[in-house]
Amino acid sequence: MTSETSDNTLFAGLCADGADRARPFILSNGETLSYGDMLDRSAQFARALVDAGLTPGDRVTVQARKSVDALLFYLGVIRAGGVYQPLNTAYTKAEVAYFLDNAEPVLVAVDTDAVEAMQELCARTGDATVVTLDRGHPASITDRAAEQQAQFNDVARGPDDLAAMLYTSGTTGRSKGAMLSHGNLLSNAAALHEAWRFSADDVLIHALPIFHTHGLFVATNVVLLAGAAMRFFPSYDADAIIDALPESTVMMGVPTFYTRLLANPRFDRAAAASMRLFISGSAPLLAETHRLFSERTGHAILERYGMTETNMNTSNPYDGPRKPGTVGFALPGIDVRVADERSGAVLPAGEIGMVEVRGPNVFKGYWGMPEKTRQEFRADGFFITGDLGMFDKDGYLVIVGRGKDLIITGGLNVYPKEIEAAIDDIGGVVESAVIGVPHDDFGEGIVAVVVAEPDAGLDSEGVRRHLADGLARFKLPKAVHFVEALPRNTMGKVQKNELRQRYADEFR
Repeated sequence: MTSETSDNTLFAGLCADGADRARPFILSNGETLSYGDMLDRSAQFARALVDAGLTPGDRVTVQARKSVDALLFYLGVIRAGGVYQPLNTAYTKAEVAYFLDNAEPVLVAVDTDAVEAMQELCARTGDATVVTLDRGHPASITDRAAEQQAQFNDVARGPDDLAAMLYTSGTTGRSKGAMLSHGNLLSNAAALHEAWRFSADDVLIHALPIFHTHGLFVATNVVLLAGAAMRFFPSYDADAIIDALPESTVMMGVPTFYTRLLANPRFDRAAAASMRLFISGSAPLLAETHRLFSERTGHAILERYGMTETNMNTSNPYDGPRKPGTVGFALPGIDVRVADERSGAVLPAGEIGMVEVRGPNVFKGYWGMPEKTRQEFRADGFFITGDLGMFDKDGYLVIVGRGKDLIITGGLNVYPKEIEAAIDDIGGVVESAVIGVPHDDFGEGIVAVVVAEPDAGLDSEGVRRHLADGLARFKLPKAVHFVEALPRNTMGKVQKNELRQRYADEFR
């Protein structure tokens, strides 16, 4: 199955050896979209985009709810030679204004109820055309696409041409636009296809958002490359997922997906009997969740490690032990090392340092930031991820935390994950986050923020007593706070920057 003619690296690569036109691609709300339908409708979107003035390399910004049309629009942008630039649907008007000013898109796609507000923004930041993916609106590009012919000669794009631009989360300053090429995305889809043994027989449960690497590139591109199918959910609903399990084979999710399944009494070994693989990423999976899931279903969740700038870097093995608390080994064709942050010297197993990555998956740099790009790469081409980690004795990579989360108290380095793991082992603790905040005497003081089970009977001094037997005194939290839930972003990552702001005056 291929499109009409294509030198378009990503689309041609994903579709060259895929399913025939009659095979199902998307199963959603009782309807089936075949691979032939996907080719036809993405071609129509590509034609509509070219008619709207899109030229190769132009950015197309999308802030719209998840839908089948939104996914086909992504493929249409790629086929038309554009650069797809998705935005989190939770971003505010002020945040979106920054992205528009920075990316300078020629076209912005939104939901119908946001058209007027976006037109006002675009009038101030540039002259982008605003369209909606919803049908029945004068600005509907979906309606325009439906009037187009269902054939399109894909715009030629090479491996180094940009296919997408994703903005980093911006927790330490302004978000940066990570430039991802056709070669970056295709190579990573191929590596994951191999590592996770995807085939045309697979049916993926897709309940992830599609404004993020995980749902947009990892899930969608791997399914396309394998010629597989996916059950496409507008959002995550545990009961709907459980209903879909008997007719599915793979699920990709964030840790919250799995904790919510475990909380559902309908989820058991029988419900998961047809599944061959559960994958987790985007945020750390608690070892306790891993253990409980295995006991309940007989499946060991496969945890992997990636980021906006690189897509996926490592994965626990498909065959072999999937070790809780680790993210496995480097994917095919990718080099991963742990190095001293200052000198760049490669560190031996067991020593914590900066995780660095090199391979065809690594992005081309930050949009409009050549100096920042240079700072983030070593002379030998390794990208400095900003994540602290180490290799264990078996060669599995362990992510300790973000470099910016390192706590220096009294001149001593403290890695939050070590303390979090110890707190999470305390009976009655659901999860925890450990941060450093300003301290006049020690430089930084350690604060633990804990979510406990109702009626657990835990208090601050009790937590400190539990920790005292296993941790050096300088690692003990100077303050412990109990909260109902930790702040998280849409992909489930704990927002430690919010916690640092909340408790900034703890020791002042």
